[in-house]
Amino acid sequence: MRIFDPHIHMTSRTTDDYEAMHTAGVRALVEPSFWLGQPRTSPASFLDYFDSLLGWEPFRAAQYGIAHHCTLALNPKEAGDPRCTPVLDELPRYLVKDRVVAVGEIGYDSMTPAEDHALAAQLQLAADHGLPALVHTPHRDKLAGLRRTLDVVRESALSPERVLVDHLNETTLKEADNSGCWLGFSVYPDTKMDEERMVAILRAHGPERVLVNSAADWGRSDPLKTRAVGDLMLARGFTEDDVDRVLWRNPVAFYGLSGRLSLDLTDTDTGVTGSGATHEGNSILRGGE
Repeated sequence: MRIFDPHIHMTSRTTDDYEAMHTAGVRALVEPSFWLGQPRTSPASFLDYFDSLLGWEPFRAAQYGIAHHCTLALNPKEAGDPRCTPVLDELPRYLVKDRVVAVGEIGYDSMTPAEDHALAAQLQLAADHGLPALVHTPHRDKLAGLRRTLDVVRESALSPERVLVDHLNETTLKEADNSGCWLGFSVYPDTKMDEERMVAILRAHGPERVLVNSAADWGRSDPLKTRAVGDLMLARGFTEDDVDRVLWRNPVAFYGLSGRLSLDLTDTDTGVTGSGATHEGNSILRGGE
């Protein structure tokens, strides 16, 4: 089973997690920039963080045979903080970097006017840079947040086919699906989906445009939840092709829209030797090929 986790925050995880993920079949991931838990007090702290997502984390992942890409943005939690909003002016020089495959996470936290502005501005940045967008739906008032998000998407220069709406659940699936956006589900203990609910959604909806992620971060979370979903899909009668579509081909198709997705890992470019990772099934993909 090959797995592409399309939303995981490895900055918060240990190298033991990378090793366990590789053993479970994870060969690629996307790490969206997000709120680190402690409020940041200046744009400079964002820029150091962006640099780590472009340099240090790809290096760490490569030691375990995992291709690492990222999405960059002013996240919803900090979009209303005037100390942080200058990040919007700094983003263009980062969005041209090779390993940036989308603008994200963007979206709503408290649905304020400042968040309206940040979301609209960053959807425009995505359009300007030929990138798709990863949109976070809020933890509170989720359906209202989704509807407000979709209104802003419709008013933007970015087509819905280039937008991934994440952290969906049973209450938001229908309207998100009708919008034409890609559909993201986070299998995350306590506060989001679990694997049983996820497989039930897949049975009812099918695998089309569905991406499943662990969203593992500094909270109580599990970077192996993607594997748990794949195993349960097989146990519930889905085919291996269904699993491969949801856990590999769909995230490759979405992030391939950036034209920057590279899933080639060789012993030379990863530094893996001896007991390191194998790289079966990997290839270079450009523009969603």
